[in-house]
Amino acid sequence: MIALTIFSKPGCHLCDDMKAIVTRVAARFPGAVLSEVDISRDADLEAQYGLEIPVLMIDGRKVAKYRVDERALRRMLESRDWGLA
Repeated sequence: MIALTIFSKPGCHLCDDMKAIVTRVAARFPGAVLSEVDISRDADLEAQYGLEIPVLMIDGRKVAKYRVDERALRRMLESRDWGLA
């Protein structure tokens, strides 16, 4: 299983862009499970990620913030090399 987590909040166009890319790429990996965390519902998360959203984590490791390139994400998942952040 590959856990993909996007930290985001409503009304964030960069978050919507990242979600679309991650959803598209994750569909190619049968073991990928995508979840979204709305930071606006948690003051601690808002303090931690509020200026960086969206943030993409793979298996608990931050690999991107603001934007993610589709080809780079695909390569990361194929190679399991997540050193982009």
